[in-house]
Amino acid sequence: MSLNLDPNITDPDGFYDELLDAHQDLSKADSDALNARLILILANHIGDRETLRDALRVAKAP
Repeated sequence: MSLNLDPNITDPDGFYDELLDAHQDLSKADSDALNARLILILANHIGDRETLRDALRVAKAP
């Protein structure tokens, strides 16, 4: 598997705060749209289909 599941974000609490701030005052539909755009932007940045396939599998697992 080419997917890195180890902690890899500098200042994860700070990132989480930024993520929450980005959703502040958005409707559910707008929040969902922001998440979808973010996923597509990050997927494009990653680019590798095997990594993206692994991420989908891990995210779908219970």
